[in-house]
Amino acid sequence: VPVLSLALVLDAMAWEQGPPGVISPWRGCAELGRCCPDRDPMCFARGPPRCFCDEACGAARDCCADYTRVCPADYTRVCPAVSCVVAEWSGWSRCVKPCQVSYRVRQRHVLQEPRNGGIPCPPLEERAGCVEYWSCQGVECQQSLLPALITTGSYGKEREKSERSQQQWRRTELLTYCIQFRLGFIPGSCGQVKARHAQWTRYLSQGHMVCVKCEWPAQDARSQRCYGDGGGARGNKLLLWQAAGHPRCQGTWERLGPLRDCSCPTVHSFVFI
Repeated sequence: VPVLSLALVLDAMAWEQGPPGVISPWRGCAELGRCCPDRDPMCFARGPPRCFCDEACGAARDCCADYTRVCPADYTRVCPAVSCVVAEWSGWSRCVKPCQVSYRVRQRHVLQEPRNGGIPCPPLEERAGCVEYWSCQGVECQQSLLPALITTGSYGKEREKSERSQQQWRRTELLTYCIQFRLGFIPGSCGQVKARHAQWTRYLSQGHMVCVKCEWPAQDARSQRCYGDGGGARGNKLLLWQAAGHPRCQGTWERLGPLRDCSCPTVHSFVFI
């Protein structure tokens, strides 16, 4: 009888451990809820001990006990990889803080969560530097922003879409003007950027000609000029500029004069903000 009891115990342990090469955790692929192609180090169930639910776990001898039941040989049909799907970007928000350099936000939401080792979701929020010259109460901000604050020309296109600007744009479009500058020294910090909205600073190079448009939202109500456009500079005086959204990217440029229109390449076209 003792021998029989010992045999039953050994059989129960073997049943728990599964076939050779399979680890027996308290949690397996069923609880993990996915099966993964190839070798995926993130496709594991927590133990103890930790076990895997990927296609290569058999060769690695670290499969979960329920792998063959939950992830059959034709698992790509039973548990196909589903990648993340996201919606289109929303429009840009207003600047978080009016009357000072701050940032605007745009967002998108997840339409389909990733499953079974599918491609994960990309970032759901982006920020970009900006300035608003009107308070939340509609009062114009009375301040001078120096050095000249610039950002990519696409920001000007976004300003046209806002409800506040649509009415003003038609009345003041003739006040828009363009200034050409020659870039001076560009600090290395301009190329050391991770934020998506500031990637344009990587293309700034000393000696390049750039076009900077002055549009009505950035114009002083009295002078109808943009702060930092160098209108009062004499001779070959070097003026200061700073990239909105990337405070460490700032340098000098030389004003070459006004242009009939901003005809510079996209990477060399900016707006005052």
